[in-house]
Formats: sequence, structure tokens, C-alpha cells
Amino acid sequence: MDFSLILFIALCVTGAIWLWDITFFAAKRRRSASLVGDEQIVTEPPGAGVVKEQPYREPLLVEYSKAFFPVILLVFLLRSFVVEPFRIPSGSMLPSLQIDDYILVNKFSLGVRLPILHRKIIDIDTPSRGDVMVFRYPKKPALNYIKRVVGLPGDTVMYNDKILTINGKKIIQYPDGEYLLGQVGQRRTVTSRRLEQLDDVRHDILVDSTRPDLRTHEYRVPEGHYFVMGDNRDYSSDSRIWGFVPESHIVGKAFFIWFSWDTANGGGIAWQRIGNKIQ
Repeated sequence: MDFSLILFIALCVTGAIWLWDITFFAAKRRRSASLVGDEQIVTEPPGAGVVKEQPYREPLLVEYSKAFFPVILLVFLLRSFVVEPFRIPSGSMLPSLQIDDYILVNKFSLGVRLPILHRKIIDIDTPSRGDVMVFRYPKKPALNYIKRVVGLPGDTVMYNDKILTINGKKIIQYPDGEYLLGQVGQRRTVTSRRLEQLDDVRHDILVDSTRPDLRTHEYRVPEGHYFVMGDNRDYSSDSRIWGFVPESHIVGKAFFIWFSWDTANGGGIAWQRIGNKIQ
């Protein structure tokens, strides 16, 4: 189930309990407590000046609802409209993002959307070429994917012989050494690490020259859609496989690594990655 929906249900339940109690029961409890106090006052000796009132107590369910409602409301608003945390589950964005990187996604820079309904209500900006974007997977919208924006609406995109071509212009790649993608026993998967620049964004990509290109078609990006690719070019399921990302499926722009677990090296906190901006 969508965590935003869980938060929304919890918000509605705690708010409803609190409101119901205020409307129908809180005043009655206060009057009852006051009457008990008055009866106790009558039994005191004259001039004693001591008032023993019954403590005013709320039902435990109401007390918890009042305590949790503002906390849930704050978390819901922050996750829905400001920033939302995500975990990277796969290596499709290597070397930029590693498995078990925990990232933050800006929820308002690409437009304000209603939670749960995913409907944009305020236009702010649109994705730029080179942005690392989180979106709902078009084939199964309950899943969130993260890829890099390569093609904008109206662009013509081709990926052939490991080279990206946008609107007839080849995107130059600069060799940047090798990258050990993984090792199982004696088998090592070593890829070529290259620098690529998409407009103002310079980033690393991985290319495995031993693998054929996933697809070599020319793609014309429709209006209101985006063409996305993983930085780990030969090990990414992206727009070359399943098509374009509709604007309505955008979640936000990834911008910061707030925590990282060094899964590739057997565990432990990857301190050197914490606090890095996502390029």
C-alpha cells in the first residue's frame, strides 16, 4: 500500500477521534469532573479552605489521538509537498547512485501535486535534461523508479553503439577509467566509466562494451512525456524498454544523499557518500 495513503488514513482516524471527542464528550466530562469536585467541597469542615477536585482525565484513545495527530499532519505535509525520502534498491543508476543509498527528493520544484490523487495543482517548473528524477513506473504506477532525464517533449533520441544522440547531435563521452560492477567467484564484471554532459549537467555513466545495446531505435518523445535512462547504461530497464514517462507520473527531483549503507562491500555506513549532492 502507498505510504502516503497510510499516513492519510492515520491522519483522518486520529483527527476524527479528536474532533468527535471535542464535539460530543469533552464538555460532558468536564462538567462531571466539576460536579464531583463540588460534592467533595461540601463535605469539608467549614473554614477548612481545602478543595479536592477529581482530576480531569481523557480516555487513552483520545489522548493518543491528540498527541499523534499534529505529528502525522506535519509528516504528511512534508512528504507530500516538500521533500520525501527514498531508498535506491538497484544498481541501474551506478555510479551516480549506489544500492542502499538513501536520498531526498524535492517534491515542489517540478510542480505541486495532490498526494494520493497525483494531480498537479500548481505549475512551477518542468524537468530539465540531465535531472535525476523519481517517477511512478508507467507499467505499474504503485512502484517508484529513478532515472536520468535524457529526452524532453519533442526531442528525437537515439542510443546506438553506446553513444547517445539527441536531435541529431552526438553527446560526447570522455573516458574516466574502469569500474568494477561486481564479482561472483572468479568472474569479474568490469565496465568502462565515462563522463557525459547533458546540457549543464556533467555526470558519470557506465558502459559494458561486451554487451550489445538494449535497443537501437530512434525515439520521438511525445508532448507531455519524457525519455529517461539509467546511468548504468547496459544494466538498466528504462525508456528504451518500456517507453516514455508521462508528466502525470512525475514524483520529484532527487538532490541529496542523506544516508548510505555500503552493501557492495559487505555492509557498514558509507560515510564518504553521506551529504553528497546528486548530479
